[in-house]
Amino acid sequence: MALGFIAVSVLGQASSQAAERNVLFIITDDESPTLGCYGDKAAVTPAIDAIAADGMVFRNAFATTASCSASRSVVMSGLHNHRNGQFGHQHHYHKFGSFNDVAALSLPRVMANEGYRTGHIGKYHVAPESVYHYETYLKANSRSAVEMANVAKDFLTNTEDDRPFLLYFGTSDPHRGGGVDKTSDLELKPDLFGNKPRKGAYPGVEEVFFKPEDVVVPDFLPDTPETRAELAQYYQSCARVDQGVARLVEILKEADLYDKTMIIFTSDHGMAFAGGKTTVYEGGLRVPMVVRDPYQSKRGVESDSMISHIDLTPTMLDFAGGLNKETNAPKKLVPARKLRNEMGVSPQDNHNGNEPFDHYHGRSWMDVLADPDKPHHDEIFASHTFHEIQMYYPMRVIRDGKYKLIWNIAHALDYPFASDLWAASSWQAQLAKGLDAPYGQRTVGKYIHRPEFELYDIEADPNESTNLAVSSSHTEVLEAYQAKLKAMQKKYDDPWIMKWDYE
Repeated sequence: MALGFIAVSVLGQASSQAAERNVLFIITDDESPTLGCYGDKAAVTPAIDAIAADGMVFRNAFATTASCSASRSVVMSGLHNHRNGQFGHQHHYHKFGSFNDVAALSLPRVMANEGYRTGHIGKYHVAPESVYHYETYLKANSRSAVEMANVAKDFLTNTEDDRPFLLYFGTSDPHRGGGVDKTSDLELKPDLFGNKPRKGAYPGVEEVFFKPEDVVVPDFLPDTPETRAELAQYYQSCARVDQGVARLVEILKEADLYDKTMIIFTSDHGMAFAGGKTTVYEGGLRVPMVVRDPYQSKRGVESDSMISHIDLTPTMLDFAGGLNKETNAPKKLVPARKLRNEMGVSPQDNHNGNEPFDHYHGRSWMDVLADPDKPHHDEIFASHTFHEIQMYYPMRVIRDGKYKLIWNIAHALDYPFASDLWAASSWQAQLAKGLDAPYGQRTVGKYIHRPEFELYDIEADPNESTNLAVSSSHTEVLEAYQAKLKAMQKKYDDPWIMKWDYE
């Protein structure tokens, strides 16, 4: 009995000395706010909902681009991707990457400068590694957030290093993948969204299976058997993520770290359906953002403040005490030349696009966590250029609480499809019916062929069904928002601002 008491006491002493102000950042792949805490009645997400009940739910959180690599570069830099250089995908022949000097602002580097040990597990998908450098890289099956959590346990609970931690936890769920469900009765089989075929399960996961009739069909999708079958697979993949989150919370609590760790849960962009991913419609840009800061007195609250992915890096740096709010830059801003020498990059490289990286585009929303009613951004700016290399279709967006303007810069082109979205049964079923077939709030033809400008009264028409850019009674509104958009492009050093003057 005495030995047992001593063992427990020693363990308790070790855990009580765990570092304060840790950060667990969880980012999923292609997930809309399909969570119970956002009112989704089909979702099975008890772990994330529990974090929301003891933290904050942001009702108006936006990605700046609905493309995987580009979005992650924004998350990890606090800069729009048109500026940081990650115009599209990083992998394979796509080969996009950020400028070298982004390292001065990148999330893992600035947190390391503040004395954090930085770790990464799961999907990375940005370049170059020298810019987005983590001290520790952990390997696990990113289709199983439970396995990822178990692999990350030693990093999270390391008592030999007294520094606080930043762990970037990136799942591959609920991205499309893994083939199709061959057991489906439909002629066009639904994608598995990473799920095991024939109702198999990943080790340590109690898979949650959904019936097509029970899912929630978003307004931007057609309510068809093909769509419902794919959504059933999507919801299963999301539920698997939640079990990984539950395991992470369990690990933190066992190590007396839960009340010393800020948890942020988000996604790179909206769900992988035509009308969501790769678009700048609400289905592409709206993301979940659930935050639990154990040092805040207000818990179980919601905020309608508009926030953006560009805010994430400065917010985490602010939490760590390293943000200079006057310059909106790291307090310990490392000179670019010093960083280049450390990184060993060629002097001939284009390091910064001819403009220094000395401040963030985004702003910390730590003050909103303290006061949920406090406004943040008055306007949200979005900037999409590529997804896959063959998908050139630049779009720019300005959105506030009343109107949303989309500028389809390459509107003369057919709207390009990501390879997985083109193959999706939910899309192919409607495409086979012809250009006049309905697809959400549009037709197949109108989804492919887009006008130069789309103006929506987003307050009265949140589903973006009526384009007011062609309305003579909205000419002044259109011109006003075109001016706002151009001003935002100038503010954020957008090279595509030149397209106002030619072509």
